[in-house]
Amino acid sequence: MNHTYKVLKSDIELFAAALSQVRVYVVQPLDEDLIDIVDYGGPIERYTPESIKINGSYYFRKQFEFRVDVKKGSTGI
Repeated sequence: MNHTYKVLKSDIELFAAALSQVRVYVVQPLDEDLIDIVDYGGPIERYTPESIKINGSYYFRKQFEFRVDVKKGSTGI
């Protein structure tokens, strides 16, 4: 099964995701091919230059990836 996603990196991408209330999930890359899903997601509640709050928990931006699903034909975030 092919799963397509977009990694949110910039403040404008995070702002757009927070504004549109899309489900963002938190991933910790382990190496080039492996990841650990830390939180299956929810809308962004708050973000700062250092961290992002999702589902009541804070995650450091430098330590985790923040992903949204991308559907075919969607212009999305």
